[in-house]
Amino acid sequence: MIPDTGRVSLARIAVLVSGRGSNLGALLAAERAGAFPGSVTQVVSNRPGAGGLAIADDHGIATAVVDHRSYPDRERFDDALAAAIGPGEPDLVVLAGFMRVLGRRFVDRYAGRLVNIHPSLLPSYPGLHTHRRALADGAKLHGCTVHFVTADVDVGPIIGQAALGVRDDDDEDSLAARVLALEHRLLPACVRWFCEGRLVVENGRVRVLDTAGPGEIYSPPLDR
Repeated sequence: MIPDTGRVSLARIAVLVSGRGSNLGALLAAERAGAFPGSVTQVVSNRPGAGGLAIADDHGIATAVVDHRSYPDRERFDDALAAAIGPGEPDLVVLAGFMRVLGRRFVDRYAGRLVNIHPSLLPSYPGLHTHRRALADGAKLHGCTVHFVTADVDVGPIIGQAALGVRDDDDEDSLAARVLALEHRLLPACVRWFCEGRLVVENGRVRVLDTAGPGEIYSPPLDR
């Protein structure tokens, strides 16, 4: 079972990216606004040209590249990734569009402080091409999920979700853009909950303690 996170004071946050880094940008904007008691202290990518690295450079954040193509297998890549992250001693590791499956040894190293944002309402549509699959199925609701990472892909305890209604005129691109806007709101909220020590994991399920009092749960409103 993933342990309770407890309160983290001024959390050090490592962000792993593979692409343009829009969720990283949203986290940094939230940090500048004082939305959570923590700071993104390092950004690591498995792709040398990832846009997220440029965003980090613009903000004076330490970066590293661990190119998965330089390693013969997942375990050696995972070990190199852990070596790049380790010196920063992060309290939280955020997978923000990180397009590599991590092995059990890496996941166990950061258990309880490793989270991912996924562009669907898990457990529906794990894996890739989530928007295309939702449209093909005629789904009426779609959205995004932030969850703790476990060794099984896209099945870790769910921290938070945000949803929207699928429009009749949505195509894959328009639906992806609208879900991405939800991601930019949900991920900073979940990071805040972690940093504030409001996440309690019991029997594989996450409760988010509201400021109104212990045991109350906060759920993001449905975006219509």
